[in-house]
Amino acid sequence: MESKRGKFGTWLRNSITARMLIVGFLLIVLLIPLEFVKSLIAERSFRQAEVVREINSKWGNEVIVSGPIIKVPYKTFKSVRVYEEDTKTYKTTNEETIKYAYFFPDVLDITSEVTTQERNRSIYESVVYTASMEVKGNFPAIDFATTDIASEHIIWDKITVLIKTSNLKGIRNTPVVYMQEQALSMTPQYATDYLNTIQSGYIEGLSEATKSIPFSFHLEINGSERLQFIPIGKETTAQMNSNWHSPSFDGNFLPDSDSKTISSEGFSAAWKVLQINRQFEQAFFGHLPDLKEYAFGTTLVIPVDEYQKSERTAKYGFMVIGITLLVFLLIQLVSKIYIHPFQYVMIGIALVMFYTLLLSISEHSTFFKAYLIAALSVLALITVYSRAILKGFKFPLLIGTSLASLYSFIYVIIQLENYALLAGSIGLFVILAIIMFASRKIDWGNE
Repeated sequence: MESKRGKFGTWLRNSITARMLIVGFLLIVLLIPLEFVKSLIAERSFRQAEVVREINSKWGNEVIVSGPIIKVPYKTFKSVRVYEEDTKTYKTTNEETIKYAYFFPDVLDITSEVTTQERNRSIYESVVYTASMEVKGNFPAIDFATTDIASEHIIWDKITVLIKTSNLKGIRNTPVVYMQEQALSMTPQYATDYLNTIQSGYIEGLSEATKSIPFSFHLEINGSERLQFIPIGKETTAQMNSNWHSPSFDGNFLPDSDSKTISSEGFSAAWKVLQINRQFEQAFFGHLPDLKEYAFGTTLVIPVDEYQKSERTAKYGFMVIGITLLVFLLIQLVSKIYIHPFQYVMIGIALVMFYTLLLSISEHSTFFKAYLIAALSVLALITVYSRAILKGFKFPLLIGTSLASLYSFIYVIIQLENYALLAGSIGLFVILAIIMFASRKIDWGNE
């Protein structure tokens, strides 16, 4: 029995195949703590999103706002047959129902000044804003000519104006719409859809003879993350100026390219949307649809997302651990120095520790500083440890250089966006070529 154990131990110690199997097995085992690290990064990222949502909800969530909409009530009649018990006959009556028509402006012009603030809670950061909006334009004549609604059935003295918005909580002033030389105060109305409604009192003096209806109002509103407008005008123009330096223009329409400027001091952008550009008409009868899908505007982006970069870095963990253990294996085969499986495990755990160091330090500093500190710490630890294993300075220096090159390569990749795949593919090809070149003189006969 002892003889068999001795032969097996000698085979494990001297066989190239046995060493490769052991290193491969250890690499698979080390994927377990690496997955725990990825789970930790995801958990911290989720916590950040949760805190940001909480900050934003207290200040004001994203803002979607429409221009004013004229709401005109009108009567409709439906014939109803009612059975009369006394006469044993049916009697036909006209049942009156009040419905509403909604008319959009011909011209809608929005000018917004967006002032941002950074809000912090513990280690987490969010950006919120206050938008000061000046809205003006004009409505066309109220026209029921395309319908079968008679003029006498239109309730002219009960016409109101309404504005749709996603964020009543964030409004900082009582909006007053100036129309027909009247100042119309707005009050909230109950709504079941995503966009809430604020509505005015009755507008006086409107009739079929009214040809054009100018309007204007001022709105101060707190929000976070995103500010968007719904282009309900036959011609909608919007201008947005802000002190925020990292906007992302999104929604259904992008700003005019020649009007867009972005700098470290802020940004400015302008949009022009015509009725022909979107798929809805200028008047609705009976029901006002939800038009938020046509909104356009800006998302205020916090440009540095440390968790996203840490997650991208961790995705290369398998490659870093695999290549490092492979370098040690090649050195072992070339130098004939025996490296115990326990030592491989210690090296692998040190490599996994890089990601926990990166995550924890990046929460309190910039990603570059965190990456540099974590990489230098792990690099120094493994280089010193390999000096104790391999003796001399030649192989530890090779390992230190290889790790430094690998960490530098990965840092460059995660900074790239459009060329990340190209750079990664070329880099992996170069690494494969180096390994093939370095292993060409190894005697693989000792199985």
